[in-house]
Amino acid sequence: MIIEIVLAVLAAVLVWVIIDWTRSRARIRSEQEARKLKHDLTGNISHELKTPVSSIRGYLETLVNNPDLPEDKRRFFIERSYLQSLRLTEMISDISLITKMEEAPDQFSLESVNIRDSFEEVMEELSGKIRAHNIKVENLLPPVHISANYNLLYAIFRNLLENSIKYAGDGSSVRISVRLGADEDVFDYSDDGKGVPEEELSRIFTRFYRLNEDRGGTSGGSGLGLSIVRNAVLFHKGSITAYLPQGGGLGFRFSIRR
Repeated sequence: MIIEIVLAVLAAVLVWVIIDWTRSRARIRSEQEARKLKHDLTGNISHELKTPVSSIRGYLETLVNNPDLPEDKRRFFIERSYLQSLRLTEMISDISLITKMEEAPDQFSLESVNIRDSFEEVMEELSGKIRAHNIKVENLLPPVHISANYNLLYAIFRNLLENSIKYAGDGSSVRISVRLGADEDVFDYSDDGKGVPEEELSRIFTRFYRLNEDRGGTSGGSGLGLSIVRNAVLFHKGSITAYLPQGGGLGFRFSIRR
């Protein structure tokens, strides 16, 4: 009887040790993966920030070392420095937003947001770029309210529209609609521009991943816009996929849980 009790206790201890060891290994793997992700992200950020900073430094050094440059060349270098500083500011802002979504999501509260008005505000803010690239935008969103974080929903709309403005090509058309449901609302956003190769669809949400040259990859964006879109959708307990619309272009279908 005593032997059976001892064996039962030993078996229980062995099971506990195995479970604890398994949990410890899983925790270690999780911590290692987290450290690797942070290391990779830090490396990517360092690499991406280095480009505009180096450009600005090069332009300014040219101006400092050549005080007798003709006025037109001086203006050229100053304008280039300004454009690179805008890119740098955009990149820092995007990195800050992604970090905040991942590490402090509780700072984003939900409220009642009129989806049509929200997209109209994005269109108004980007109206100059829309006109400059002759982009036609069709807002088919109804004037209904959903429970969402206003700033993150705005970021979704803005980054999708900016993506079309930068990459779809002049004269393209954009369309956004929604299918309202009891549990979730499914948005459909698409443009009829240049599109991307099908094999790139699974990678376009990756941080700092830039679309191929056929889509205008030299536009100088931060490479974080679609990553922000994905993270903002995930914050709302939804999902997002990219697809190739019939007839060309690039589309995004994403949901927001009610």
